[in-house]
Amino acid sequence: MNIELVKKIVLPLLVFIAILGVWSGIASVVEDFPTPANTYVAAFGGEDAEGDEVEGVLADPFYIENEDDKGVFWQIVESLKRVFGGFSLALIIGIPLGLLIGMSKNAQYAFNPFIQIFKPISPLAWLPLLLFIFQDINMTAISTIFITSIWPIIINTALGVRSVSEDYMNVAKVLRFTPLEKVVQIILPVAVPYIFTGMRLSLGIAWLVIVAAEMLTGGIGIGFWIWDEYNNLAYDHIIIGIILVGLIGFILDLMMGKIADFFDYTKKGRA
Repeated sequence: MNIELVKKIVLPLLVFIAILGVWSGIASVVEDFPTPANTYVAAFGGEDAEGDEVEGVLADPFYIENEDDKGVFWQIVESLKRVFGGFSLALIIGIPLGLLIGMSKNAQYAFNPFIQIFKPISPLAWLPLLLFIFQDINMTAISTIFITSIWPIIINTALGVRSVSEDYMNVAKVLRFTPLEKVVQIILPVAVPYIFTGMRLSLGIAWLVIVAAEMLTGGIGIGFWIWDEYNNLAYDHIIIGIILVGLIGFILDLMMGKIADFFDYTKKGRA
């Protein structure tokens, strides 16, 4: 029997049981706080503690009543559209800018102070201003994601460029590479793992930001859905929403990690 495999299954299971215990403890102390059993019924349907039949949120996640009343699947899809919209813009601008900063000391001197100033600003600070500018929920959410998720891409791309060996750069000079040839043949093969690390961090931030952005802007999306359930006093639905957000974030991180491993030539060399 593979001991490592057993550990990977048993240890998370023990932590999960502990979480359920803490959850049940909170529910016993806080009045009307949903128990794990109540949340399960609210998610998949069944009979609740009072004996009433409940139709679970996840029993029919694909329903569409009208434009503002859709199943949780469509809420997640709308959020993912905004996330990848802002994330794509961050890639288009962040990677070339990171390459420039990594290759040019003057660019580093010019941009670095502003990166350090804007990087720590909360996405919630940008929201009112962007909503005033765009007067549109989708554009506000996308631009907020773009502004807050671009920094890891720029920083890690520049770090990747600066990690290129000076010997490689001297070879490029000897061979009289054009700037484009230098980037494609010398810099990118070394910098790609760093770039994907930045992308992974950026996507995680984007998914984190969208929930808060949608709570404040409204419309359709998983963040607004959670806030709407709070207004309806459906606390079990809030927990379902939190779990869904966590699972989607985990899947996105896992996917980006697999893509990063595929392009990481150092790992391939050790395999």
